[in-house]
Amino acid sequence: MTNPDAPIHYRQDPAELADEFIDQHRQMLLGYLDGMTEAEARTRLVASKTTLLGLLKHAVFVERVWFGEAATGATRAELGIPQSPDESFDLAPEDTIASVSRAYRQAVIRSREIRQGLADDAVLSGNRRGPLSLAWVQLHLLRELAQHCGHAEILREQLLDARTDS
Repeated sequence: MTNPDAPIHYRQDPAELADEFIDQHRQMLLGYLDGMTEAEARTRLVASKTTLLGLLKHAVFVERVWFGEAATGATRAELGIPQSPDESFDLAPEDTIASVSRAYRQAVIRSREIRQGLADDAVLSGNRRGPLSLAWVQLHLLRELAQHCGHAEILREQLLDARTDS
């Protein structure tokens, strides 16, 4: 039996909590670009393609894969996204903090719209892995966002520290 005196977050439905946690991580990821210059957002501090701006661009891809491809069955070509996750980190010369942030906000809005139309026990059949439960997709998205927030936090810390070293 649920304790009626418990704080609301202890009584929430797990699917609602997953949506809430996903939204928190979406906002955190966007926030790591606050106050950064365009050059800082593109700076590569590791051997991979991982940059602050590249992480956000990849997050656009992630949203479209899980709530575009998996939920709707649209192909990656139809969605206008790269075929591989690695390609999703590639920055075009015209990519800016503003443009990639706008694309991410739009992808999130579309993801929320699609999510609202799905029952909590929905099975999404459009992913390359085959049918996946909405719960699996939510948890996977949360895992990806949390991982990339960690990457972004470390990159931002290094970039801010470099400002003081100059």
